[in-house]
Formats: sequence, structure tokens, C-alpha cells
Amino acid sequence: MINKNFLTSFIALLIFSGCAIITDEYQANQRKVIAFLLEDLPLPEDAEIIKAPTVLLGTGESISGRIILTSGYSPAENLIFYGTETLSTGWQLISSKVGEEVTLVYAKSGRFATIYISPRDTVAGFIAGDYGSDIDISVVHPDAIGVQNPYEELNYESLPESP
Repeated sequence: MINKNFLTSFIALLIFSGCAIITDEYQANQRKVIAFLLEDLPLPEDAEIIKAPTVLLGTGESISGRIILTSGYSPAENLIFYGTETLSTGWQLISSKVGEEVTLVYAKSGRFATIYISPRDTVAGFIAGDYGSDIDISVVHPDAIGVQNPYEELNYESLPESP
């Protein structure tokens, strides 16, 4: 007869290892998609993609969207990464704000990429006196917005009244 504690431990191990496999597979698949769609915008190797707020629209040169990442590197380390890696891929820095939070705006082939890097506190970072980063990247293609005022033809009388 199998010990109940052994059986419970085995089932728990299967459940949690399955979650790790699914998470790792998701990260690998997302990196492939992002690499295809944004092949010329570098991403830190340690960065993990946050699933829910990440949205990508379009293909090739007409890509627009938002990618949310977490990184174990500090905002300063990620600033250095983007400062060196984007130049090698042809992106040109057109605006920056550097402080505790970092905002970088790049342009290439009519596209604009805004990279916002903020500090992320972690338990390990608290002990070691270091912290990681949250990275929010928005990429916009000039053809992404065809109609400048989509509400111009809106009939306000036909809208339901708010409570």
C-alpha cells in the first residue's frame, strides 16, 4: 500500500512542475513571437514577459503594441543595455529622461519605441541592497492610426445616457 504522504507529495510535485513547464514554454513562445515581430528591438536576456498586459498588433514594419517585461537588472543596468544595444540595430535616441525611473524614446524607419524602466523591489534585492526593473515598451508605427478622430461622426443623441 502506498503511503498517503508520499502520494500527496507526488501529486503536488506533478502539479507544480507542470506549472513551471507551462510558464517556461510560454516565455519561449512569446520570445519567438516578439523576436519575429520586433526583430530589430533588443530585449534584455534575463527579461521575462508579463502575459496579461502585453499586446502586439500588426506584422513586420507595421507593428504596434505594448510589451511588459520584468528584469533582474537595475534600471541603470538596463539603461546601459539599451544605450548600447539599440545603436547596433539602427534605432536612434530622440528623447530621454533619466532619474530613479528612465524613459527612452527611439525612432527607426518611421516607427517610435518608448521604453519606460522603473525599479522593482524584490525580497532578494532588499537583502542584497539591489533591485530589478519593470520595463514597459510601446512601439507605434505611423500607419497604425488611420483615422485621427474616430469620434467625429459619432451621433451623441443615439448613445445611452449614463446613470
